[in-house]
Amino acid sequence: MSDDRPKLSLEGAFPKAFGDWQIDTGVPVQLISPDLQAYLDTIYNQTLSRTFINRSTGARIMLSVAYGGDQSDGTKAHRPEVCYPAQGFEIRSDRTDILDTGDRGMQVRRLVARLGARIEPISYWIIVGDRIALSGTRQKIEQLRYAAVGVIPDGMLVRVSSIDTDSERAYGIHDAFIRQMLAGMEQEISARVAGPVRAARS
Repeated sequence: MSDDRPKLSLEGAFPKAFGDWQIDTGVPVQLISPDLQAYLDTIYNQTLSRTFINRSTGARIMLSVAYGGDQSDGTKAHRPEVCYPAQGFEIRSDRTDILDTGDRGMQVRRLVARLGARIEPISYWIIVGDRIALSGTRQKIEQLRYAAVGVIPDGMLVRVSSIDTDSERAYGIHDAFIRQMLAGMEQEISARVAGPVRAARS
């Protein structure tokens, strides 16, 4: 599928400033362990990590994106509920929500990860081809749907997180960040990142 689509550059696709948000150059992006990074490099063609700050409120958001051109069984996206415990975190909460961006209704997964005193609410989604697939089962279904027509889909994982002891407050900030981020993208790019917009009503 990636061979039939325009080449995607995560660095160019995701805006560096939008709405009240801009990249926070004063805070280093947290790196994962070298062994886990080496493993992820076998799954994804591109990864992107940025920390943003809200100019009005001072809130900070960590954005992590991973793109893979081959979402077959051996290279399917590595979900945060697996990735975080591999780094020593405990998953304290796990649920699915619908995020209304205005022009699409997106399924997103909400986690709360804890490592010592660090509490990190997480919002993420995985898109396989042109559909969001949060669970391993849904990812498999999407793989089979494409396999039926002889296509190997591409895929992307988009993770938004912050350090906050109040997860519901954090999720509200995540949602505002995601809405503004998608609004700051070209429509063709946002469709690859979050799925197509709703069909217009007659």
